[in-house]
Amino acid sequence: MKTKKTVKKALPEVFNQENFYRLCDHLAGLDEDLKLILDKHGYPPMWTRENSLETLVHIVLEQQVSLASALAALNKLKEKIKIITPDNILQLTDDEMRACFVSRQKTIYIRGMAQAIKSNEINLEVLPDLPSDEVRKILINLKGIGNWTIDVYLMFTLQRADVFPIGDLAAVNALKRLKKLDPEMNREALLEITHNWKPLRSVASMMLWHYYLSQSKVKKTEKKQDRE
Repeated sequence: MKTKKTVKKALPEVFNQENFYRLCDHLAGLDEDLKLILDKHGYPPMWTRENSLETLVHIVLEQQVSLASALAALNKLKEKIKIITPDNILQLTDDEMRACFVSRQKTIYIRGMAQAIKSNEINLEVLPDLPSDEVRKILINLKGIGNWTIDVYLMFTLQRADVFPIGDLAAVNALKRLKKLDPEMNREALLEITHNWKPLRSVASMMLWHYYLSQSKVKKTEKKQDRE
């Protein structure tokens, strides 16, 4: 007697507008804590950014500062040079960069990226066609570009589905809070937990960010009500 084989549909390596909600639902079916996020806060936004020097500059500006501060610096740069291109960045003096709220260290990083793109050392147009590991090997050679920056680029720009940004405090703290983990749990143990979400760890991370931001809004509302 022949038995009917069940064909398991392969999960995608990238996420997009067409499959994002379905992938969130898939994760919710695997993890009750992620399901709780959807039940309480709804679907997360599908955060994306274009593949450009501006995006890399934006991510570098976000290193170790608030998102609001990074966006303010990016907007000042765009106000100064209109379009963020390698040539426009390289023409700015140290004083002009400082006036745009860009630190000396980040000025070095941003100029290095601009020079690498101008000299064709880095070709952003080919990166979407490369495996994530290859993209990481290319970008890690740029001064000031570490794994967190690359993780964000892979997730937001290339929309790779299986990245967990272990260097991102918001994602890590949301994971610890959601699963009631020991605040001192080390990176290796945290990554082990995220393996349960493979190959959709990027989507799970966006659910965690959504949870983190939603919880922050609730706390702000509660504090405001207490003062009234």
